[in-house]
Amino acid sequence: MATVTMSSSSTQPLTLPEDRYRGAVVEDLQLPPAFSISANEAISRAIEMAYERDFSHIPVLNKSRRPLGYVDVAKLKEQWEAGKANQNDKVSQYMTKFKRSSTEPYTTITPLSPLSDLEEFLKTNIFALVTDQDRKFVLAVATSQDLDNFVSRRGL
Repeated sequence: MATVTMSSSSTQPLTLPEDRYRGAVVEDLQLPPAFSISANEAISRAIEMAYERDFSHIPVLNKSRRPLGYVDVAKLKEQWEAGKANQNDKVSQYMTKFKRSSTEPYTTITPLSPLSDLEEFLKTNIFALVTDQDRKFVLAVATSQDLDNFVSRRGL
């Protein structure tokens, strides 16, 4: 931890938390633009799109473009190959819904969110949707691997 003394008249040192990311924000990760899929899209299309873009999770949006949940592409593909899912089935049948309640508040991650906040969020979630402040648009998907890549690129 870093210790800073305010002035010679102050006898108590001010302790600041160490920022391993040196003030970097989500935007500094340089994430590729997210793609999302409609809840009514066929799962065959979802799998095809995910593999074209090398995504393991796809955000699922409603007609108003609001996030409803996500599709885990590997699990979806397993179900398809095992004959438990038909290629024309709707994505909504296989998506994991986001939990929105007063006991589990929605955490907003924006391009200007500190990476330390993203790291904390990813301790309990497999990925984060990066949205605008009003949560109207999904801009990107961030993972722990993105943070690790950032740290290794910057030598932090």
